[in-house]
Amino acid sequence: MESAIDLLRQLITSPWVYLLIFGLTAVDAFFPAVPGEAAVITAAVFATGGNPELAAVIVAAALGACAGDHLSYAIGRGGGAKRLARFPADSRRRASSEWARRALCRRGGLILTTARYLPGGRTAVTLTMGAIRYPLRSFLLFDAVAAVSWALYSALLGYFGGLAFERDPVRGVLAGVGLSLAVTLALESLRWLRRRHR
Repeated sequence: MESAIDLLRQLITSPWVYLLIFGLTAVDAFFPAVPGEAAVITAAVFATGGNPELAAVIVAAALGACAGDHLSYAIGRGGGAKRLARFPADSRRRASSEWARRALCRRGGLILTTARYLPGGRTAVTLTMGAIRYPLRSFLLFDAVAAVSWALYSALLGYFGGLAFERDPVRGVLAGVGLSLAVTLALESLRWLRRRHR
């Protein structure tokens, strides 16, 4: 256990950690099984000791999230738009895609920003926005807001968890990831209750 913690500490305090955070958060945007958020929280826990730098962790996470979202948008725009065009005019799938188009045109920024906090939700929304050809300029603006706010949230969660458990960083990581999961579950529960109420 002690050697695993030392290995984790060496990895986190390495200058390569920022590139690792960028890569994990970018891949996490279109492949939710990758632990991008956990990597940001873990790095931020160790940032309480000054290495890595908290501001650099936030920047790397925001840039990675933004890059991954744009890749997901591009995938949706390339393949998804053609698939949507092939649905018969009176089909259920065409009706669903038209509903998604109208919803995203009316509240796309809010949906994109909210979805960033939901594992899997961010991927579905960015792919759909690409598929319906949501305006790229608006996507860039709202995605930048979503990525920066998410990076701040994740990093500060880890940082304050690290301060609370300064002598035991593993507990700080577990507390940060646990709190993140609790917030995600609370948001998903509220969304489910709202949908059920409707």
